[in-house]
Amino acid sequence: MGVSELLASALRMSVPILLTALGAVYTERAGVVNIGLEGMMIAGTFWGAVGSFYYGPFVGVLLGMLAGMLLALIHAVASVTFKINQIVSGVAMNILAAGLTRFLCIQFFSMATTSPQVHSFKAWSIPLLDQVSFLKPVVTGVSPLIVVALLLVPVTYYVLNRTVFGLRLRSVGENPLAADTLGVNVTLTQYAGVLISGALAGLAGTYLAVEHTGMYIEGMTQGRGFIALAAMIFGNWAPVGAMWASFLFGLSESISFRVVASKIPYQFIKMIPYVVTLVVLAGVIRRATPPAADGVPYERGGE
Repeated sequence: MGVSELLASALRMSVPILLTALGAVYTERAGVVNIGLEGMMIAGTFWGAVGSFYYGPFVGVLLGMLAGMLLALIHAVASVTFKINQIVSGVAMNILAAGLTRFLCIQFFSMATTSPQVHSFKAWSIPLLDQVSFLKPVVTGVSPLIVVALLLVPVTYYVLNRTVFGLRLRSVGENPLAADTLGVNVTLTQYAGVLISGALAGLAGTYLAVEHTGMYIEGMTQGRGFIALAAMIFGNWAPVGAMWASFLFGLSESISFRVVASKIPYQFIKMIPYVVTLVVLAGVIRRATPPAADGVPYERGGE
């Protein structure tokens, strides 16, 4: 396999990680840890498949994002309003999504773990660039959701650094008391950050079901929600950094698919993306600087 084919595969593998990592940037910049991103991706895979199977991929995207937002809303109510431990709440979202999707899969498709083949978007090719032999594997047969994911990187950067909403979001994550004193609605801002993270995680799940495999398969997220959190940390809670980190993880996953023919046991090959995650976290976590109030519930009038 050539370098261009490997890069094309890595790009496609990195998309669900990137979308979820961008969602993680929003929620953690608002000071709320969302371990439940994996569960929101799971919800997105199922409801994206349901919508795409019955009504087409556009409805699949809409339902997938709404499913992720619904779980995110539950997480926000639990962790922001009722001050429940954010890690515990996120884990509960993962368990809820895993169990609920199996039950609903039986109801919708009469199968416990898979769906029939679903409708996908028409693939795009980028004019002119598709005439360059080296770039051809990268710019042909491109899913529209890949383009959306890449465009969301500069959009997220602009929102966080150039808009009133973004500046308020960051201020809440750094010093919610000061933000509250200046008239920022801390609770509403945190809800917005968590809901955006759920929508993007749901979109990532929809991409897996609609564009990556063309069907819903139980467990198809394979821990990508947790890898996305690692990518967000590796990227230092910034959208551009999260993009490059996501591509690194996508590249490691792509490599793992292409060395299965070697004499190394298949199980060890499949460990590559997760080993990379551990190595990256071990190397950067001491240097990473999370928002000062990340994971700390805010109580108005408290210390």
